[in-house]
Amino acid sequence: MIRAFRAALLGAALLVPGFASAQEAFPSHPVKLIVPFPAGGPTDVMGRILGDKLTAAWGQPVVIENRPGAGTVVGTNLVAKAKPDGYTLGMVISAHTVNPSLRANLPYDTLHDFSNISLLVFAPFVIAVNAAVPAKDMKELIALGKTKPLDYATPGTGTMTHLATELLAQQSGIRLNHIPYQGSAPALTDVIAGRVPIMVDVLYSTMPHVREGKLRALAIMSPARLPEYADIPTVAETLPGFEARSVIGVVGPAGMPKAVVDKISADIAAAEKTDDFRRRMQDLVVEPVGSTPEQFDAFIQADVAKWAKIIKAAGITIE
Repeated sequence: MIRAFRAALLGAALLVPGFASAQEAFPSHPVKLIVPFPAGGPTDVMGRILGDKLTAAWGQPVVIENRPGAGTVVGTNLVAKAKPDGYTLGMVISAHTVNPSLRANLPYDTLHDFSNISLLVFAPFVIAVNAAVPAKDMKELIALGKTKPLDYATPGTGTMTHLATELLAQQSGIRLNHIPYQGSAPALTDVIAGRVPIMVDVLYSTMPHVREGKLRALAIMSPARLPEYADIPTVAETLPGFEARSVIGVVGPAGMPKAVVDKISADIAAAEKTDDFRRRMQDLVVEPVGSTPEQFDAFIQADVAKWAKIIKAAGITIE
């Protein structure tokens, strides 16, 4: 009778939503990681590196699904609308925190529709100029920008490099004229050719041209100098407190069990500490972070507010 009673209780419990899933170890089947970009780009590469590490740790495949479109909105919306069980995750970049101020009618609420799991890496920006530009450092560039408007190239309106350069203009008081391109490659081409004097871009894309003498790196936008590029000063050394970096992180839909969120975050942090992961991040010229969910949530809250002010002050809009 006791065994029958226990069996009846267990059978009833299994009918309670979430009971069975709470009892099974996560993950018990493949996990989908949505990348809101086409295959082959930096975020996709990062997702595949992370996916391989988590697959090894979990004994379950992490399947990459590329869903590009609408400035990351298409892929990120799929994450927001997914079942909150941890089996659908998404990669996000800095567009995640600027889209609320740039795009009307987002199909999700950035601050409430996601479980923020881990800030993976920071991608440092560098201010680079054509070799013919007379400014040799930030002080000289600021002095030059106060005498006349300076053109600068970006991969497009509303991109993080556009916003970072507008932040520089607002904090330094220089006059800048935005020249948007359809991507980083054509913008870099015109800066190298001297058709546009200035560009802010990620170190990974810019430094090969600096080494060849085609561009001059004036400063990085990270809060401190990078060990690998210790000879490049920071903007903050001229403008105290200045910081602008791109980020890549992992989120899930809102309502995920805290235990699952904490496990995924801890496993990501463990992966980031391995020597092979750090070597690959060094090759991509990014800074590994591996934050806690609470740290990533606080970062997103602050970043949404920060860029909203910059966007409003600069009057930036996109179609």
